[in-house]
Amino acid sequence: MTAKERFYVTTPIYYPSDNLHIGHAYTTTVADSLARWHRFAGRDVYFVTGSDEHGQKIQRAAEAKGITPKEYVDVIVASFKHLWEKLNIKYDDFVRTTDERHHKAVQAVFQKIYERGDIYKSAYEGWYCTPCETFWLENRLVEGKCPDCNRPVEWVKEESYFFRLSKYADRLLKYIEEHPEFIRPESRRNEMVNFIKSGLEDLCVSRTTFDWGIPVPVGEGHVIYVWFDALTNYLTALGYPEATEKMEKYWPADLHLVGKEIMRFHTIVWPIMLMALDLPLPKTVFGHGWLLFDSEKMSKSKGNVVDPLVLIDEFGVDPIRYFLLREISFGQDGNFSRRALIERTNADLANDLGNLLNRTLSMLNRYFDGVVPAPAAQPTELDQDLVAYASGLPQKVDALIKDLKINEALASIWKLVGKANKYVDERAPWNLAKQEQRDELGTVMYNLLETLRIVGLLVKSFIPETGAKIWAQLGLEDIAGKNLDDAAWGLLTPGIQTRKGDPIFPRIEVEKEEEQPVQKQQVKREEPKTAQTPADSPEGVLIGIEDFLKCELVIAQVLEAEPVQGADRLLKLQVDVGDEKRQIVAGIAQHYKPEELVGRRIVVVKNLKPAKLRGELSQGMLLAASTPDGKLEVVSVSDAIPAGSRVK
Repeated sequence: MTAKERFYVTTPIYYPSDNLHIGHAYTTTVADSLARWHRFAGRDVYFVTGSDEHGQKIQRAAEAKGITPKEYVDVIVASFKHLWEKLNIKYDDFVRTTDERHHKAVQAVFQKIYERGDIYKSAYEGWYCTPCETFWLENRLVEGKCPDCNRPVEWVKEESYFFRLSKYADRLLKYIEEHPEFIRPESRRNEMVNFIKSGLEDLCVSRTTFDWGIPVPVGEGHVIYVWFDALTNYLTALGYPEATEKMEKYWPADLHLVGKEIMRFHTIVWPIMLMALDLPLPKTVFGHGWLLFDSEKMSKSKGNVVDPLVLIDEFGVDPIRYFLLREISFGQDGNFSRRALIERTNADLANDLGNLLNRTLSMLNRYFDGVVPAPAAQPTELDQDLVAYASGLPQKVDALIKDLKINEALASIWKLVGKANKYVDERAPWNLAKQEQRDELGTVMYNLLETLRIVGLLVKSFIPETGAKIWAQLGLEDIAGKNLDDAAWGLLTPGIQTRKGDPIFPRIEVEKEEEQPVQKQQVKREEPKTAQTPADSPEGVLIGIEDFLKCELVIAQVLEAEPVQGADRLLKLQVDVGDEKRQIVAGIAQHYKPEELVGRRIVVVKNLKPAKLRGELSQGMLLAASTPDGKLEVVSVSDAIPAGSRVK
């Protein structure tokens, strides 16, 4: 019997200095969805998360409250687990760094590396960022502050143990070069390579000025540096230092999911620790982007932290999970806003998927008393097109998930949903019913029901409650026990009695949202009006020269162009306006392919007030001419006019 493929995935272990926000929920939702999908695809999965509970920051916070560090972290860690339960996160292990098993693993790692001669005692004198628990050289500081969090650093002078990172620099660079999949995406890999090449200093791996940590096994009065401690959790979960079955089966890890701000620890310190232990390195460390709030990193000090529990209570868990997975290109920064969440929920979940299920079952009740008919008619070209796409979709989604293209995987599923909605309009079952073409009507209804069955299976890894609700209304049982093979076309049994229920995603009706006033949304979402197509452009109105001169028109060269996720009409352009680079969002996607614009020199309004379109910042407006029949052409000039030139 062939052994199953295995998949060991981890999140960072989160620091319990405060409750978690939506950015933490993003990382863990991604990991959970990947774990669920790989199980669905028949792989042997192990999914680990946890809490990083030691360090000076925790000790100080506990002292300020007049309680012990353990009492302090116990309350916050309980809130972590509550959030994961509410988000439908199903992990296999939760590692707390205060666990006895973890203490044993960390001390074993320290002892082994010490005995190898790669840890030595010396004196540390330098800068330390307590909030980040990070040591910094003078030349790494930015205006005297921590380059990661921009907060003040402290001068620390104490006897310490040091880990010989510098010894392994060349070996690590060689490994990264030979294993390009080790650090993803490529932009993070390039950053880490440059950091290593700039020179690695040996790392201070013990502290003596506080005692909330794991004792150094070879030096009394020292506790192990919090990052050396925390990184070991990925081994703790497998039973290290014992030669366990889990260690044999799952190490090396297939995927460490981390935020881009902690890539250095996971792709430099951690692999060198493993090299010193003679253990294989993880297959991939993926540094995803930040989830921003109005284009700024979430921070309690800025007051822009979004509590996922509040969102779940208001919108439900699946809309939150879907938004996080669908809205953000994995690896890039994403933007959270309440408006974007409502738009995505209404458009994709309510209008597209929910409406497809509701209208299909309503027609089935009307024409076949809710019973699944047999496909009896010769398939038409429209039937074949739907069946062909649905048949190839499971393997396509699997390939995209393996490549960590989660939002693309969901987009491909929603393409099937879109095809099915279009199929309803094109095949018009109501006309077939009027014409009493029962065989053809039965075939159309079967194809729609089978499409929904497959969609339910394919979405259950990402929005689990939705998959189960779809199957329940289709009259099917035990979706939890189904796997990827069950998503093959034609497995829906005729004769099943369906159970139409309430709409699975009622539309969210709002009078206005916090970003800007909007009209109540219609059944079909419309693209936002762009700066190129104002709703109330005045015609025949005379203006003075002083009004015209208020517009700063300049030549801009298009450097990059790409579609805006979830917006069929919008393109996002990176342009050079002479003295700086800017981003412009324009409603021209139906007239130009992105590659047709790159290199062009276009005319833009430089001093237009920035605006948000679908969560993307637009810092200007391009000029375009349009004809009454809808043809549009962007105004451009020859290469003889350089970027930044003023248009008069």
